[in-house]
Amino acid sequence: MTSTPTTRRQDFDAAGFLNVGPLLTPNEVAAYQSIYDRFLDGSIHAGDKRSDLGAGAGIKPATARENITQIMWPSALHPELLDLPLHARALAVARELVGEDMVLDFDMLIDKAPHTGVPTPWHQDAGYWVDLPDKRAASIWVALDEATLDNGCMWYVHGSHLTPLRPHWPAGSGKGAIECACSEDEPGATYVPLAPGQAAAHAGHTLHYSRGNTTDSHRRAYILNYRSQAMIQLEREQGMDHGLTNNERLVRNQAVSRQDVAQ
Repeated sequence: MTSTPTTRRQDFDAAGFLNVGPLLTPNEVAAYQSIYDRFLDGSIHAGDKRSDLGAGAGIKPATARENITQIMWPSALHPELLDLPLHARALAVARELVGEDMVLDFDMLIDKAPHTGVPTPWHQDAGYWVDLPDKRAASIWVALDEATLDNGCMWYVHGSHLTPLRPHWPAGSGKGAIECACSEDEPGATYVPLAPGQAAAHAGHTLHYSRGNTTDSHRRAYILNYRSQAMIQLEREQGMDHGLTNNERLVRNQAVSRQDVAQ
């Protein structure tokens, strides 16, 4: 039986994540892969919007420029992306799952290079964000390669978006991601493998992580994040634009900083 939109929203509300199925055809995947590779090889210059989420993980393979390449705002760097179908389709999913007032907050690319083996630590996206009165948000995580356990498919903790945010702190040397206490043994932890062109959605408070890439191939993902226009305006008024002007990864939600909890 095919899930109805109402059922999909109910499932998302209960779990905090959802495998939403295919958003891109094979030909469309190939078009996005071509643009993605131009970002990775520097043909499309990303400047300070490019960084290594795995910067604190030690020495990376000689074949990799970064362990985990993150490029913020690819649609601002290469506006032609907005003419392709993914933004419109991801927006439709966000509005279906969260609300008709959802609009694009920011987008990003995250690539795990072959044989880097560096995990993305457990965290909740809201740990990066300023606190807002309307906490609704949807991240649409789109696989451009097959996403597996061995190359870093996403893991989520069922129902974690309904619990308080956990304390977060800088991972590794502090030059990369942030993290919180969690593991694959957490009750409700579930991995979600995806075929190229398929997507998963998760809420801003959902615990998630991915293993490192130990395979011969890249694990390329395109992530699009949505929230209400009113909350985006509040973010911008507080200086939060997700790396458009200042690409720093910090624990901005002070309610969940480890330092504040320790005090």
